[in-house]
Amino acid sequence: MTSALRILVINVSRIGDTLLATPAIRALAEAFPGAHLTCLGHPKRVEVLDHLPFVQRIGAITKYRAFWLGRLGGKRYDWAFVYGFDRALVKYALRVAAKVVAFRQGDPAIDARLYRAVTPPEFQSDHAVPMQLALPAAIGAAPAGLRLAYRVSEEEKVWAQNTLKHLLPAGCKPLIGLQVASFPTKAFRDWPLEHFIALCERIRAHYPHAHFLIFGGPLEKERTEALHRRFPECSSLLAGRLTLRQTAALMDRLDLYIGVDTGPTHIMGSLHRPLVALFHPTSPSRLLGPLEHPCFYPVDHPLAGKGATFDTPMADIGVEAVWRQVAAALAQSGQPSQSAMLNPENTETSNNDDLTGGPSK
Repeated sequence: MTSALRILVINVSRIGDTLLATPAIRALAEAFPGAHLTCLGHPKRVEVLDHLPFVQRIGAITKYRAFWLGRLGGKRYDWAFVYGFDRALVKYALRVAAKVVAFRQGDPAIDARLYRAVTPPEFQSDHAVPMQLALPAAIGAAPAGLRLAYRVSEEEKVWAQNTLKHLLPAGCKPLIGLQVASFPTKAFRDWPLEHFIALCERIRAHYPHAHFLIFGGPLEKERTEALHRRFPECSSLLAGRLTLRQTAALMDRLDLYIGVDTGPTHIMGSLHRPLVALFHPTSPSRLLGPLEHPCFYPVDHPLAGKGATFDTPMADIGVEAVWRQVAAALAQSGQPSQSAMLNPENTETSNNDDLTGGPSK
């Protein structure tokens, strides 16, 4: 495939959907070696693409701002790939790019101007990553791996190391991150706080020196503060105190992350560190879990794929089911439990009869 000089990708979405498109962006970079690739996204989310080796520039755009952009200066890009169904973004791409690939917008006049008008895959007919790859595939660009991509910069790594050095008491191990809530419009994905407390008690019983980093934003302040109050000596409350990229830099230092299905959990899925993620039955791990991940331990709701609704409670996922995956993940990461150290011939094993399974490869 002939290399294009300049490629534009527009994906104005939340953290998770932004990261789920990174395999598609990588596929474009592989298909057009040497091209200059620009990604435009949500003003508060596009920074998750910063420092990716296959992206040369990132920038912010909204459908409202897009209306005014690109009306002077002609075609600045050889190709544009537009995700979503905001017609203002597609019209902007048509103004600035010679060839535009997008999902069909339901407007015959716009669709007729697209170089490729791709029929959107049926809702939840496949995992989100292959669905995003449909746009590169429309011009013959093959996948270059299905793993999500995020890059912690060297400066961020130093910051995280220094932060933990001053934050943690000596001898804390394992270091476990907790994300107890999704965003308000997806609150049905939240696992009850009392379940998180019971899980942390179980972890401390087997790992007496475990320390918890409590992540989150200001909207879940009541829950994160309550969790910290329950474990004042072995937790650090970071919710609402970090930038998005600072949060990711600390996640990259964890021995294990445990969280509900939300943006930071997708970031953790991009870092390829031990991850236990809890999924609501309306959006199970087979659709949203990180692919090609070496240490992903999903916990699906028992009603996944069985006609659940948004009202189906996450409380139906028991603490014991999550604990099994936590124990398996910690064992894989080389963290011996107290019982294993006291009796190495009787180490715990994971019984996953009611779970999705072990690590996702």
